[in-house]
Amino acid sequence: MRPFKPLVAFAALLTSALFLSSALAAQTKSASGNVTFTVTAVGKKDADVSNISRDDVQLLQGKERKQIGDWKKGDTLFLAILIDDSIETSAGGQWQYLKEFIMAQPPSTSILVGYISNNGTRVIQDFTPNHELAAKALRLPIGVGALGSSPYLGTIDLLKRWPETGPRRSVVLISSGIDYFRGGGFGPFYPDLDPLISRAERQNTNIWSIYYPSASHRGRSYWLLNQAQNNIDKLSEDTGAESYFLGVNTPVSIKPYLDEISNHLNNQYLLTFASTPAKKGKYQGMKVKTELKDVEFITPAAVYIPPSGQ
Repeated sequence: MRPFKPLVAFAALLTSALFLSSALAAQTKSASGNVTFTVTAVGKKDADVSNISRDDVQLLQGKERKQIGDWKKGDTLFLAILIDDSIETSAGGQWQYLKEFIMAQPPSTSILVGYISNNGTRVIQDFTPNHELAAKALRLPIGVGALGSSPYLGTIDLLKRWPETGPRRSVVLISSGIDYFRGGGFGPFYPDLDPLISRAERQNTNIWSIYYPSASHRGRSYWLLNQAQNNIDKLSEDTGAESYFLGVNTPVSIKPYLDEISNHLNNQYLLTFASTPAKKGKYQGMKVKTELKDVEFITPAAVYIPPSGQ
């Protein structure tokens, strides 16, 4: 049966109206000086973190306690699965776990699947709430044929092209962390690491990283691996996420990592506070604390404060 065109047109009009309403609401929040960022609640010893109230949370800017304007459980999530094409093709043997992870996400999560090569991200499947469609987009990494790229520039490319979606965003990055494009000689951290962290913080994007070995024989260098893992660990920690690796060895299974990430994504909150007006945008370190027993928070290293009037 053909769809009723008037109903389709009405649905499209309604969607456009809702999008415009959301955009105006976002502009109003920005103009009023409100800033929102994602806080991940972690429970030790099976502590319940699924329903933490605002009264149990403290926000600190340095030693100064700031008033929390809003604290609510994050529902809608835009999640990008980003795979470095230069990792070993054996990673495909782990894709069943990755497919299970994708299928286990709630209906409110839209998923993108992309592969990093040539310092950019090739999007195989754009954001979709159809998790089966996203899972089908997975393919084997290219391996040796994709060497010479930077996972940091590739991720920046994705963030630059990321559409204006909801306030809660995450990336699951599967990579060796080795920057074959820049190479060494830049000290302990690659030159594109800080720009990537800054952009992710500005866009309120958590980057969860999972280490998987490079397809290159050079990638077996202990010094190179140690440097790379330090980089992806800092990337995740500074963007309010976590990094997963088993030393420099190939993970037996990435399922435990994905299970933990899934648990974290299910216990995220959006914290909104009134920022101090400034002529120029700036990054401000914030601390989120609680007196609840066996509960702690994962937050970004800094929160972006936009210029006044934006």
